[in-house]
Amino acid sequence: MKLDSLPDRLRPALAAAAVLVATSTLTRMALALRPEAAGVDLADLARAFAFGLAFDAVAAVYALTPLVLWLALAPDHVARTWIYRAASIAWFAVACYVFFFTAVAEWLFWDEFGARFNFIAVDYLLYTHEVIGNIWESYPTGKLLIALGLAAAAVTALLARRIWRWSAAPAGWRFGLGAAAVHAALVAVFALFVNSDQKNRSDQDATNELAGNGIYEFFAAVRRNELSFERYYATLPIADALATVRGAFAGTAWINPEGGGVERLEPGKGAERKLNVVLVSIESLGAEFLGAYGDPRGLTPNLDRLSKESLWFSRVYATGNRTVRGLEALSLSLPPTPGQSIVRRPGNENLFSLGSVFEDKGYGAIFAYGGYGYFDNMNDYFSANHLRAVDRRNIPAARIEFENVWGVADEHLYDQAIEEIDREKAAHGGRPVFVHVMTTSNHRPYTYPPGRIDIPSGKGREGAVKYTDYAVGHLIAQARKRPWFNDTIFVITADHGASARGTAQIPVDRYLIPVFVYAPAHVAPRRIDRLMSQIDIPPTLLGLLDFRYYTKFLGRDILRSAPETDRAFVGNFQTLAMMKDDRIVVLQPKRKVDTYRLQDGRTYLPLPAEAALTREAIAFYQVASHVFRNGLFLHEKQIGPEKRAPLREREKASP
Repeated sequence: MKLDSLPDRLRPALAAAAVLVATSTLTRMALALRPEAAGVDLADLARAFAFGLAFDAVAAVYALTPLVLWLALAPDHVARTWIYRAASIAWFAVACYVFFFTAVAEWLFWDEFGARFNFIAVDYLLYTHEVIGNIWESYPTGKLLIALGLAAAAVTALLARRIWRWSAAPAGWRFGLGAAAVHAALVAVFALFVNSDQKNRSDQDATNELAGNGIYEFFAAVRRNELSFERYYATLPIADALATVRGAFAGTAWINPEGGGVERLEPGKGAERKLNVVLVSIESLGAEFLGAYGDPRGLTPNLDRLSKESLWFSRVYATGNRTVRGLEALSLSLPPTPGQSIVRRPGNENLFSLGSVFEDKGYGAIFAYGGYGYFDNMNDYFSANHLRAVDRRNIPAARIEFENVWGVADEHLYDQAIEEIDREKAAHGGRPVFVHVMTTSNHRPYTYPPGRIDIPSGKGREGAVKYTDYAVGHLIAQARKRPWFNDTIFVITADHGASARGTAQIPVDRYLIPVFVYAPAHVAPRRIDRLMSQIDIPPTLLGLLDFRYYTKFLGRDILRSAPETDRAFVGNFQTLAMMKDDRIVVLQPKRKVDTYRLQDGRTYLPLPAEAALTREAIAFYQVASHVFRNGLFLHEKQIGPEKRAPLREREKASP
């Protein structure tokens, strides 16, 4: 056996690695031509391609592990058989197809999220029905898959004879074991000493994303699906963090502060108003689409009219860029914790929530979703947190004129929500009802019932926004016919913005969302321009109802809070930020903390660190993580009635 013949056995793997690196490089070049990368400094671009090549090589080592073991460990007498040789060619063809498929998937993912694969892509694998359906309805998927198959077949055909010969080359068991051991050592070294953060050498998100490799980033996201704040982020001693958060709620009497929690009494003012509440979180309704915020296209006549007839909070920022983040903020009033949303985490049952407050006040509480509520764990989460879940399965077929893979048209969901209110009142003596409605129509593939608006279905986001606005008008018009309309508060907002992309520097302008509180008989129209976070919506709503309740919310009632307490929390899967005035503190893994001045909601101008501002930002995020992880955010009260008694006596004695 000649020494120079030994490496031939592994040449199919080397050829596959070359295909992966070439495909990744071409993908990187294509992404670099997209508008998001416009204006990237040439030195940064060169660095991104250099780091990208290194990550491509690392990805090749990981991705080709099965093929390397297949080639290295096959005994010579097996390797010489036609079955083994044909299987080796098939291995190569499948690898090429996967690499080409990944390249196209990366392009489409970037088109949607402005980034390489991240934990969103990991989550989507769990929901194949919705995701595959969405892709199938949005793109010429069949043609793309056929084209990718033909490309993989063409590359394989060019190398088939060589692979046939290489895969049968004599190797011997010593070589096989040695090659496998070397490859295993490479995998171990890369696992220990290489991580995705090492590519982030620029202040520009697009540059850092270009330096990545789709396959590597996907599996890195699998490992980072949930991030421990205490492990990866800057922290304070927990007593100091709690003291800082409590200090932000001036004049508050804290209950059992030695227990490490945040429970306190919201005393209310005047008699409680047991009004019905319809909270609508609209899919991807960024403020940039509304005429009320200056958009000239005329897409939102109903919402623009509501802005004049409602209590309009005009500077509200979503906490994240995914639906589960919006649902988390609107139900729990907590700043976003890194990694996965609490909606999707284990141990999220029986939490203190907006639903629990309404349930304690004798309301019927409902969550209504236009799709299948198993998606993003919505049904289980809300059912475990004091709301009755209603989804696509509860909507009669006769009501559904139109649906797509994400759910029924918004108007059908609204009709179902109205019927649920009617049913709840009829069954329970007219008791007040709280309904949280989550829509789906303003989502790719942007399809909706024909004849509703003047933009044909499926033509893009503008049509979906205009239909969304039409459906809101339908909701108000249908509710107005009900006897309970005059005793109902409608809160119209969004789960997140439409293009809230960014990983290191959050595009804050894309996190701006509308909030309209509409109740003609009870809430006077006016505009509130104070800085707010999505987590401030629940306590502000409860304040409008003059509820007296024990709370653990970290949001505040904006109408009863001093302007100096104004702040907003925004984040994505690993970057967390707090805005105050025109400044923003950004927290990232490796305990990195930066302070900037925000200009135009997107431009970050570096500032020296401000101790008090940094401390406040860290404290709120750390306490949010602390109370959830340590069971201090459960609906069961932290202390019993006997320990609350002294507090009540003080309340009675106060003027």
